Amino acid sequence: MEVEKAKEAKGGRPSVGPVYRNIHSKEPSAEGLDSCWDLFRTSVERFPGNPMLGRREIVDGKAGKYVWQTYKEIYDLAIKVGNALRSSGVEEGAKCGIFGINCPQWVISMEACNAHAFSCVPLYDTLGFGAVEFIICHAEISVVLAEEKKIPECYWKRSPSVDKSYNSAKLEGFWEISPFLYVKKVLSTLSFQVLKTLPNTAKCLKRIVSFGKVTPEQREEVEKFGLAINSWAEFLQLGDGKQFDLPVKKKSDVCTIMYTSGTTGDPKGVMLSNESIIAVLSGLKHVLESVDEHFDETDVYLSYLPLAHIFDRVIEELFILHGASIGYWRGDVKLLLEDIGALKPTIFCAVPRVLDRIYAGLTQKITSGGVLKKTLFNLAYGYKFHNMQKGNKHEQASPISDKIVFSQVKQGLGGRLRLILSGAAPLSGQVETFLRVVACCHVVQGYGLTETCAGSFVSVPNELSMLGTVGPPVPNLEVCLESVPEMGYDALSKTPRGEVCLRGKTLFSGYYKREDLTKEVFVDGWFHTGDIGEWQPNGSLKIIDRKKNIFKLSQGEYVAVENLENIYGLVSDIDSIWVYGNSFESFLVAVVNPNKDALERWAEQNGVSGDFTSICEDSRAKGYILGELTKIAKEKKLKGFEIIKAVHLDPVLFDIERDLITPTYKKKRPQLLKYYQNVVDKMYKSTKQ
Repeated sequence: MEVEKAKEAKGGRPSVGPVYRNIHSKEPSAEGLDSCWDLFRTSVERFPGNPMLGRREIVDGKAGKYVWQTYKEIYDLAIKVGNALRSSGVEEGAKCGIFGINCPQWVISMEACNAHAFSCVPLYDTLGFGAVEFIICHAEISVVLAEEKKIPECYWKRSPSVDKSYNSAKLEGFWEISPFLYVKKVLSTLSFQVLKTLPNTAKCLKRIVSFGKVTPEQREEVEKFGLAINSWAEFLQLGDGKQFDLPVKKKSDVCTIMYTSGTTGDPKGVMLSNESIIAVLSGLKHVLESVDEHFDETDVYLSYLPLAHIFDRVIEELFILHGASIGYWRGDVKLLLEDIGALKPTIFCAVPRVLDRIYAGLTQKITSGGVLKKTLFNLAYGYKFHNMQKGNKHEQASPISDKIVFSQVKQGLGGRLRLILSGAAPLSGQVETFLRVVACCHVVQGYGLTETCAGSFVSVPNELSMLGTVGPPVPNLEVCLESVPEMGYDALSKTPRGEVCLRGKTLFSGYYKREDLTKEVFVDGWFHTGDIGEWQPNGSLKIIDRKKNIFKLSQGEYVAVENLENIYGLVSDIDSIWVYGNSFESFLVAVVNPNKDALERWAEQNGVSGDFTSICEDSRAKGYILGELTKIAKEKKLKGFEIIKAVHLDPVLFDIERDLITPTYKKKRPQLLKYYQNVVDKMYKSTKQ
């Protein structure tokens, strides 16, 4: 519903579209909850014996069933960890780092921070040495609780010209961490390298706590730098016999500082208050209940998306609010489906890349299943999809198809899934449509940022018209679009397009120690997301571009590159594409990750021999992919300067290891250019000849 009228451009400020709220709700509330600790504490009171956190037991090297700890058991451990932190000198308002993959100790440590009003600061597995080093110093982290695997044995390479010494003057420039430690990277980051290079770190970081054991060698090395290190068991004993009063928590207290990896520059510390997290949980709960999707204590969630990101953190808090169960994966994406089969979750959250892999695996099975199975599948798919287009709910569209054909897909996802939620990046319409038909459950997209506490928009189950959109806003947010004239986006046009601006209680408190950046994104109380949205006739929002992803070609034409990548991404024979241009060139080039199966099929049909890598290097393969890109460009009526003129095929997907994408799979454009600079230069040179 419209709550404020549109505003024309005035005083150098662009025009702004109407302000909207979700029509189905008033401001949702969370009675009696002032903090995330209240959320957990009340669930413990209501569901003390419910299974809360679970891991698969390993017997003779093989994974068995999930073993659970109850809400009361987790509460008792959180109190012990809190007492240990206070006993070791950590005071209210301090910053505590948590480093490692998702596990029960991660959440126990988080709840201990919530109990004593410490700010929990997640350290990313994937940010790399420089960023973790930066966060420890910037947030003035005094203690880090880390996964045992992240604290490896210490191996040193030494220059023969120096005697072995741990004197800092000799260490600087002569000693280096071995490649083994660079890959593992935690102990080097938390002690040796940080203390070598950043004197300020030594002043704030005082203690490392392992979620598991600590070897004598590790203890000896760490203590040489004046740090304390404890195993999980001995750390818990630090608080034995001591009781600390829990401070009164306020809604405005900063519960966590989440550093966003970003695509350029240093990470930014996003301060999220208790109120922000509670508000987004209330909103999500309300909007799901409005479409008869009720969470309760019987729900089960598989935790594998990083807890260091707000998406998973909010979902786990939502499950804790309802007294439901959270089971943790084993940390290996190759074993993810096996963990799903063992846990049998009712809700599955994913980023598009995970769903893309599931889609690719299913379509490969269909293709290789023989003519009869493929024909049966296609008939069942077409019939069910046709009925869904007529307005039938997915469970009513074709029960026979579900039972005979799609039940195998359902069982492969555990057999109990009723909701798949995709977030962090746009999910392709092709994959979303496919999963809505074959997964036998709701498949919806959500949208949000760390700064908006993740959940800002959620599409509505069984609304096929919302395919490719992120749905309407959650109840406790207001939203408007602001025109971006330089990109040709007009919030007042017949099809309103513009920068998505948000206002409400779910927004962050600001960037830690960066008031300048906070003022840049908050204008008159509105948070400017930097994302370009387009309102749909049904009230849902479609994210179509990114404000910063714009550049000018030499002829003066502006190019909105993310929108182009979304269009070119519709080509089924490619997995990913990076489009590049600059103001010194008149046309676009691209680096493409072709789909392996599709390109190998094309090569076989066209007499191109060799392995996948050599096919990618073949000029005929490049010509084929370029032709497919040109076809979609013409089909979508792209302008001449928006058509790609040259491609490079990279058989290796853009990845975090090469620093080409963020942990949420957003492209790091400056890093992509740096990595592919020679390739880009050659494409421009060869195309001009």
